[in-house]
Amino acid sequence: MTELPAGGLAGHPLRGGPEGARGGPGRTHRGRHRRLVEDARLRLLDLISSGALQPGDRLGTERELAARLSVSRSTLRQVLAVLAQAGTVRRVPGRAGGTFVAHTKVDRDLSVIVGLPEYLRRQGFVAGTQVLSATITGATEFTAAQLAVPAGSLVLDIVRIRLADGIPISLERVQLPAEIFPGLLELPLGGSIYELLDEQYGFRPEDVVEHLEVVDASAEEASLLGISAGTPLLAITRTSSTADGTPFEFSQDLFRADRTRVTFRTKADRAQIVRRAASERVADLRPPPAPEP
Repeated sequence: MTELPAGGLAGHPLRGGPEGARGGPGRTHRGRHRRLVEDARLRLLDLISSGALQPGDRLGTERELAARLSVSRSTLRQVLAVLAQAGTVRRVPGRAGGTFVAHTKVDRDLSVIVGLPEYLRRQGFVAGTQVLSATITGATEFTAAQLAVPAGSLVLDIVRIRLADGIPISLERVQLPAEIFPGLLELPLGGSIYELLDEQYGFRPEDVVEHLEVVDASAEEASLLGISAGTPLLAITRTSSTADGTPFEFSQDLFRADRTRVTFRTKADRAQIVRRAASERVADLRPPPAPEP
C-alpha cells in the first residue's frame, strides 16, 4: 500500500496547496491576497484623491505606511509597484529617496499652436520661467537651414527653463533671425515668445513642423531639470513659419518624460484614402498554378 506524503493529502500534487487543484486552499489564498492588494490600493488612492497626500509628498517608511493601511509590508510593496507602474507614485532609490506622490503630467498637445505658459494655465498649473541666457550669435549650418538664412547669419539665441508649479518640466532653446526681430532681447522674455512676437512685430505662426524623439539627459541638462543624468527626455524640435512660408523660429525643447504626456490629433481624409486605395493595383506575386495532368 502506498504511503501518503507527510501532511496527508494536503501536500499531494493532486490535491490543494500552493499548486493544488482548482478551488483548493491555494487558489483561495491567492484570491484573498489579491483582494488585500486591491483594497490597500484603493485606500491609498483615496488618500491621494482626497488631498490628504499631495503631489510631491513622501509616503513615509514602509513600516508606517503598512500600518496605516493595515497590511503587511510584502503586500504594501505589491501595491506600490502597481501604483508606480500606473504613474501614480514615484519611487526614488537611495538613502534620501523613498516613495512620493507623483505630480500630474503636463499634456503637450502638438496639434495646437500656443505657447507653453498658456498650455500650463489651461491645465491648472502655475507657469514660471527662468531665463538662462539671451544672446546674439552666428547661426550654425543646421540652424541656418531651418531658418532659411545664410550660415553665420546673426540669430537671437534664448535658453530658458520652464516651470510648472515651481518644478522644472522643460529646457528650451529658441533661435530667431536677428534681422527680423530687432530689440527683442531688451523685452521681457519670461512669458510666451509667440505672444511677444505677435504683439511687438506682427509675426504669428501659421505653419509649424515638429519632430519628437526620446533622448537621455546629459549631466548638464539633468542638473538644470533636477533629475538624474541619463533620465529619458522628450526632445521636440520645431520650425515655425508665417502664412507666406517665411520661417522665423527654430526651437529645441527637452521635456521631462516623467512630467509630460504628448497628445496628437489627426483628421483622416477618408475620401482621399478611398480614392487612393481604389487606384492602387495590387500585384499578385504567387506562382501560377501547375497545369493539371
